[in-house]
Amino acid sequence: MKNTTLRQLRLFEAVASHLSYSRAAEHMGLTQPAVSMQLRQLEADLGLQLLVKIGKRIRLSQAGEEMLSQTRRILNQVHIAEEAVAAFRVTEGGGGLLHLGVVSTAHYFAPTLLMAFARQWPGVKFKLTVERREKILSLLQEHQIDVSIAGYPPSDADVEAETFAQNPHCIVAAAEHPLAKQRGIPWDALRDEPFIFREPGSTTRKFFEYLLQARALQVRVSMELSGNESIKQAVMAGMGISFLSAHTFQIELEAGRLAVLDLQDMPKMLDWCLLHRRESTLSGAAGAFRSFVLAHGPDLVQCRVHS
Repeated sequence: MKNTTLRQLRLFEAVASHLSYSRAAEHMGLTQPAVSMQLRQLEADLGLQLLVKIGKRIRLSQAGEEMLSQTRRILNQVHIAEEAVAAFRVTEGGGGLLHLGVVSTAHYFAPTLLMAFARQWPGVKFKLTVERREKILSLLQEHQIDVSIAGYPPSDADVEAETFAQNPHCIVAAAEHPLAKQRGIPWDALRDEPFIFREPGSTTRKFFEYLLQARALQVRVSMELSGNESIKQAVMAGMGISFLSAHTFQIELEAGRLAVLDLQDMPKMLDWCLLHRRESTLSGAAGAFRSFVLAHGPDLVQCRVHS
């Protein structure tokens, strides 16, 4: 294999994965004849037939199966080497790209984290994706994002989770709500209050339903809304009270538009975690960002929980 190039290995991996010259060519941005020629040259250099044509289809030979396994190992090591070299460019201020994925609640503080990180690593460029947790986990596992910030993942998610801060949750109401000035409010006082719930399936809603179930308390659901912004507007309009992460209403709290109810045994906490793939070692911009978040995240992500 002394004459084999990385380009040939990447082309072979693409053809073997798609079992199609045309789809591999499209994936690699080449013409089909160019891909076919490179694969024929690879087979000639190896003295082995890697791909067998059956009618209009192709399949891997036994040698091709082994070659694909070894090729993927080689390309993975090349990727690790590229990330390791990128770490030096980041350390020396030479740049790098960080693609961060966050759940919707985390996007309220993600820019603060990124800007603080940029002051220490001015050469790094950023891409930020905001999605629901299931989508973020999928993007992470498919190598479409580098790291992500979310709550603790499900046990079957093949990701590493490192806790770096707390995510306080509170009951909020319009500033002029009768309960806003009371102290030590018992949970039973909420029984007849109109509640605005997040949409089914949201982590915030599941957390609140768990808290209600633990107290054997039923509340009156006046409406369901998707997203934190629409819920905040409804609460400020006096349409009901709601259960929200404190990160979502810091501006409204400071402006005196929302009040945090002084409920007994509140706020309730969830964890903020930095998530990354288990099988890969973080380096480059992603590795630097991980170290930064674990060291400075607790201070940068703090938020108020009192009016």
